[in-house]
Amino acid sequence: MKHKPAKAPLTPAVLHILLTLSVKDRHGYGIMKQVEVDSQEKVKMGPGTLYGSLSRMIKSGLVRESDTRKDPAMDDQRRIYYTITATGQKALEAELKRYRKVIAIAGHIPLLPDGFANDR
Repeated sequence: MKHKPAKAPLTPAVLHILLTLSVKDRHGYGIMKQVEVDSQEKVKMGPGTLYGSLSRMIKSGLVRESDTRKDPAMDDQRRIYYTITATGQKALEAELKRYRKVIAIAGHIPLLPDGFANDR
């Protein structure tokens, strides 16, 4: 199956999903909860956004369904786990590189508060 290449820049939802999956495979609810944790509850992704994004991401080759399960005895068999692909990892790296360039430029704009580029 031929995948459509991901377009840059990535949507915020896709970026958050890729960041979460770059650490480990997760099921849908696990992705939603981890995005909340990672964003300090500033991003709350609903099921429509999540599963719509995952569907498009699978079609473009950024993620795929994972063959592994955390612990089948402890896990609901209906849960589908997702994993980032090599294409997804490259897209994530490219997007983070773009963000770093924007932050570097923004740090030189005098109208912005001091330390903006270093604020984490």
